[in-house]
Amino acid sequence: MSKPQKKTVIMFLDTDKHASPFDILTAIDLYPEAQILTYSNVAAEDAKRIIQDAMFPRGPEGAKQTKIFIGGQDTEKANEILELAKKTIFPPFELAVIVDPRGAYTTASAAVAKTLATSIEKGLGDFKGKTATVLAGTGPVGQTASRLYATEGANVVVTSRDLSRSTAVAKKINEEIGTERARGVKAAAPNEVGESIKDSEVVLSAGAAGIHLLPLNVLKEYGKRCGVVGDINAIPPLGVEGLKPTDENVEILPRTWGIGALSIGTLKNKVEAQLFKRAVEAPKGVFDYKTAYDIAKSMVLAKLKETEQDNPSARNLLPFSK
Repeated sequence: MSKPQKKTVIMFLDTDKHASPFDILTAIDLYPEAQILTYSNVAAEDAKRIIQDAMFPRGPEGAKQTKIFIGGQDTEKANEILELAKKTIFPPFELAVIVDPRGAYTTASAAVAKTLATSIEKGLGDFKGKTATVLAGTGPVGQTASRLYATEGANVVVTSRDLSRSTAVAKKINEEIGTERARGVKAAAPNEVGESIKDSEVVLSAGAAGIHLLPLNVLKEYGKRCGVVGDINAIPPLGVEGLKPTDENVEILPRTWGIGALSIGTLKNKVEAQLFKRAVEAPKGVFDYKTAYDIAKSMVLAKLKETEQDNPSARNLLPFSK
């Protein structure tokens, strides 16, 4: 008689006072038969004990069916827990680990992938050699998006109301990618925001909900080179004036196409679902912003490929056309 297969268990380690229901409900809908365990207000010292206690009771085969999701508003704390998990887990008791602090990684991945797809679709090409400005680039989504733009070959302008914060984020990105592609600037007043976008082909507003960052008149005056603008804020006042949350590739100014927060959010949800699926199907591994972006980029490029096949006139616009 064969042994029954171990049940999938997904453990949520959240650094906030209350674990986010968003990620938990996503997991429940994807895996209704799985066991969901939630831990709130988790510090690094707590996480080590929790992870260790999850590794051994089910044996090596059970460990393969045990998944960790690290979340919370504080990205630094979430990554501290991730690094601790990497040091704690060892063969054959290895657990798959997802990290997506308050959706920052999946949101940033979706935003960068959507702006890339729009740039390609509109004949503007990819991001290599271009300049991308990330407004509120020191927040969780902004930092991740800035890093992704830089890895795509763009020169990145990271903005903040505090110059020291934006400079610190840019320095960290440059150290991580091994080249000087990011720079931090102060952008609080409208003219400062304008100066931050004046040489950019791509602008992403990555501010918190209800924070207005880019007036339409500033985009019109300074954004002469801007072909694509995205906004992750779906709550009024919106991050980019004149860009509706539902907009997708809408020409908000001549030769400037906008992508709204709900359009980005739709892809974000698909990316998170795939992130869960990859982790659940894998016996081990870390599934972070790099994995999330790989998923998001693959999705948007696949959709463009379908466009190319359906519309032969689009072939010259796509980098993978022959």
